[in-house]
Formats: sequence, C-alpha cells, structure tokens
Amino acid sequence: VSKDGYLITNNHVVDGADEIEVALANKETKKLTAKVVGRDAKTDIAVLKIEGKDLPFVTFADSDQLEVGDVVLAIGNPFGVGQTVTQGIVSATGRGGMGIEEYEDFIQTDAAINPGNSGGALIDTEGRFVGLNTAILSRSGGNMGVGFAVPANLVRNIMDRLLQGGKVSRGYLGIYMQELTPELAKILK
Repeated sequence: VSKDGYLITNNHVVDGADEIEVALANKETKKLTAKVVGRDAKTDIAVLKIEGKDLPFVTFADSDQLEVGDVVLAIGNPFGVGQTVTQGIVSATGRGGMGIEEYEDFIQTDAAINPGNSGGALIDTEGRFVGLNTAILSRSGGNMGVGFAVPANLVRNIMDRLLQGGKVSRGYLGIYMQELTPELAKILK
C-alpha cells in the first residue's frame, strides 16, 4: 500500500509465524523478508514492512462509495496455484453479526474467495483497493459465492493507528444492548 514497502494482510495469515516472506508479482525479485509492524486481531488486520523503494502499490478507494451491484475483483493465491483474479459484484455492504471477527463491517461479494485469498486485495474496476479479502461462508471449505472483505476505509483507519503506535486502543462501555420487545417492556414496566 506504499512505495516504501508497507503491506496489508489479515492477522490470521501471519498469526503465530516465526518468519514472513513476501513474493512480489515481479518474478525477477526474490522473496523478501517482512516484519510485522502491528496487528489487530479484532478486525483481523496486520501491517507488514519490507525493505525497498519505488515499489508498486495500490491506491485506496473510498469504500463508503461502494454500492450493491458494483463490479469487484478479488486477488489472491487460492490453494497455492499462483496469483489469481476472480470477478464478482458487491452483494452487500455493512454486513455484520456473522461471528467471524469481533468488529465486523464487511463487504459481501460473490467474487470467488477461497483459502489462499485471505489478505489479498478486493479492487474495483479502476484497480483501486476497496477491501481486504478476509473470510467465506462455506459448507465445503471452498467458494460458494459468499465472501467477505474488510472495507478499505476501516483498513486505512486501523493501518494508521498501527503505524502510529503499533496497536489499536479502544474504549469500552461495559454495557450490552438488546432489542426492547413488548414482553421485555411489560416485565420491566
């Protein structure tokens, strides 16, 4: 995401790793060692750094501008077959309550996201980064057309916080919200 070597991936991709190697799409470049700058397990985002300058990077789009039906492309390395791009549409935005991450605000897409796509870019048709491929709902373990990506605006926010302090701090109110049903209202008078 920057010409000086900052990278974004999912926390679950690097969690527990002793060493991290990054292979650029340019086959002439050998694998580069990356270091973890910061990780946020609650949003499943990690920021890495490789050494280099004038590296190719992706431009962030405003993910709040995404609409259902927009065409998107999912980039990754599914099943280790090599760089792969799949096409789909935005099926929903603001998807939450899936129980995948603690903080969820997913872009849902039917672009094929399979094991190995995690940490890859979800891009728009202009090649701008709109989301970070993160998870799928699947009974078989493979793509069933229900994939989720963390929106670029959330990724940027978490990335900035990790770059500034190496961690994300959050406030905690200590309350639990629930719907006020007629039955509960009667009991509580």
